[in-house]
Amino acid sequence: MSYRSWIKRSIDLILAMLMFMILSPVFIILLVGLAIHHSGSPFFLQSRPGLGGIPFQILKFKTMSDKVDESGVVLPDSERITWIGKFIRRSSLDEIPQLINVLKGDMSLVGPRPLLEDYLLLYSSEEARRHEVKPGVTGWAQINGRNAISWENKFKLDVWYVDNINFLLDVKILFQTLANVLLGKGITQQGHVSAGKFEGTPKKVMKGGG
Repeated sequence: MSYRSWIKRSIDLILAMLMFMILSPVFIILLVGLAIHHSGSPFFLQSRPGLGGIPFQILKFKTMSDKVDESGVVLPDSERITWIGKFIRRSSLDEIPQLINVLKGDMSLVGPRPLLEDYLLLYSSEEARRHEVKPGVTGWAQINGRNAISWENKFKLDVWYVDNINFLLDVKILFQTLANVLLGKGITQQGHVSAGKFEGTPKKVMKGGG
C-alpha cells in the first residue's frame, strides 16, 4: 500500500491534533496579542495552490501591518513588518495556524511549501510537479536552506521530494525542521524580509544555436 494514500493522511491528523493541543496556550496568547496589536484580525489569509494546483485558503498569524503610501499602494514588506512580526517569523510561530489547514486536509505536515498563485504560470513543466503532492507546513527544501537558497534549487528539492516521498524521509524532515527553527536557520533571503519574489526560472542557453 502506498505511503501517499491514507497512511500519510492518518499520520498528519494524529500529529497535527497533538501539536495543536501542545501549542494551544501559545496559539491563544498570539491570537489575543496580535488582535490587540493589529487592532483587528490576528490572521493572514491568502489563496494558495494546493494539490493539483487547486487553490485553498492558507492560514497564518499576521506579521505585517496594512500600511499604504500616499497613493494607497501597499508599502514594501520591509516597511510593514512589525516588531512582533519579526519575532514571530524568526521563531516560525506564524506557521502554527497551518495545523488547521492540515486538519482540514488542505495541507500535509510535510510537502513543498504552498507559494503564490501568481507563480503558476511561471513554472516549467518540471517545477510544476511540486503540485503532485499536498503542500506542507515544512518540506525538504525548508531543511536544506529554506529562504536562503535560490528558487531554482528550491524547486529541484521540491521535485526530488515528490519522487522520493516515504515515511522515514518525512520523520527526518520533521526533526530537522525543529532543529532549524531552534537555530533560526534560513529564515530570510539576503536583501529581503523573507524571500524575494519568483520571476520565472531563466531558460538554459543552447550551445551552438543560431
